[in-house]
Amino acid sequence: MANTDSSALPEGIFSLLDTDLYKLTMQCCVLKFFPDVSVTYSFTNRTPDKKLTRAAFQWLSTQVDKLGDVSVSSDELHFLKNTCTYLTDQYLQFLSTFRLKPSKQLKLIFNPINDTGKDSDVGDFSIHTEGLWVDTILYEIPLLALISEAYFKFCDTDWDYSGQLENAYQKGSTLLKEGCVFSEFGTRRRRDYHTQNIVIEGLKKAQHNASQEGWSGKLTGTSNVHLAMKHGLFPVGTVAHEWFMGVAAITNDYEHANELGLKYWTATFGEGVLGIALTDTFGTPAFLQAFKQQISSPDDGKTSCQTYAQVFAGVRQDSGDPLDFIKMMREFYDQQGINDKKTIVFSDSLNLDLCFKYKAAAEAEGFQPTFGVGTFFTNDFVGKSTGKKSIPLNIVIKIASANGRPAVKISDNIGKNTGDKMTVEEVKHRLGYKEKIWAGGNEATRWGTSDQPAAV
Repeated sequence: MANTDSSALPEGIFSLLDTDLYKLTMQCCVLKFFPDVSVTYSFTNRTPDKKLTRAAFQWLSTQVDKLGDVSVSSDELHFLKNTCTYLTDQYLQFLSTFRLKPSKQLKLIFNPINDTGKDSDVGDFSIHTEGLWVDTILYEIPLLALISEAYFKFCDTDWDYSGQLENAYQKGSTLLKEGCVFSEFGTRRRRDYHTQNIVIEGLKKAQHNASQEGWSGKLTGTSNVHLAMKHGLFPVGTVAHEWFMGVAAITNDYEHANELGLKYWTATFGEGVLGIALTDTFGTPAFLQAFKQQISSPDDGKTSCQTYAQVFAGVRQDSGDPLDFIKMMREFYDQQGINDKKTIVFSDSLNLDLCFKYKAAAEAEGFQPTFGVGTFFTNDFVGKSTGKKSIPLNIVIKIASANGRPAVKISDNIGKNTGDKMTVEEVKHRLGYKEKIWAGGNEATRWGTSDQPAAV
């Protein structure tokens, strides 16, 4: 039975591993290849109607300051060494003494709409991150989680934890009964730590029941490394757009940025390790041109007899129309003469119906579909007084520059374009990018509208 009383838990972030696995894997790569590169990060609120009060912002600022006191424990290092065996010894040694320095690396600003000096003043806020890439890469996930927690702690308070365990259990059971293979991806937009902890308890309960019933679905783990350790699950994840965005900005070689990113990745972890490729940073068609190249070493230039597409277990779909993506990947693998059964990980704003829809479509084309389900698990609430859906924040933090050059993301639909607009247009021109607008890609209503029930 889940404990629905959060009062015994520390506020905010109390473990550096309370983050997504791919932040650690990318930090490992950055340490190896780009340890002296300076970067900046920018924050965007895609739901600008949802603002913070002064009290919420002050709480957020206090929690951010506390990040400087968080370090990796010996037990956590032991867990990483034994579970995430792909992380290098050099990296684990680095992590053992690593500290965030928010007073030097972060700048938070609150801009009240009508400044009366009261705690109830409402306004917009900004967060600017600056420093070495290897030192600042771990801010994104805890900052987003803290912003969401601040909003629902002070601004939208018409909710409680009742029913969250059962909701997670029922969602997990439905996915497992239908044969879905999935993991929990909900850290960055969770309502708070306590909610995510309850959700994982509910999903574990569903998996236990599924095993007894002989259902074919499987809970493969969670992207949250701390909660994986706490609950005896596998930490799940590979890479984020940030990696390719950073490599492209550093080199200013967008024509080869995808291939360079793959080259550095395999040189760090080995061929076939952490082998789910993220395709859409500069549009999937551009990525596939790199994906079909033979693997080569950045150290000595030696070339493998295999291509990245052959060695990688599959790809992750994170923007644009998933059904079009499935067809594109089928055509690509067929053209490359690759007959292995590859995986497609779907991770873009999922719910039950979408999982079932994409599962059927992917299996029909010979793929193994898996799902990274996030906000649908960890921020699915109903207003107590209204009975209507309590809408999550749609917030992102993206790398904005590296080595003094803008870092951008183009994606597979225009709603997820990120970064300096002039650079975005320049990169589109350089890559021959063809604009796509997906009807399902409206970021302003990504998590539904307030007239909807929860769990849609």
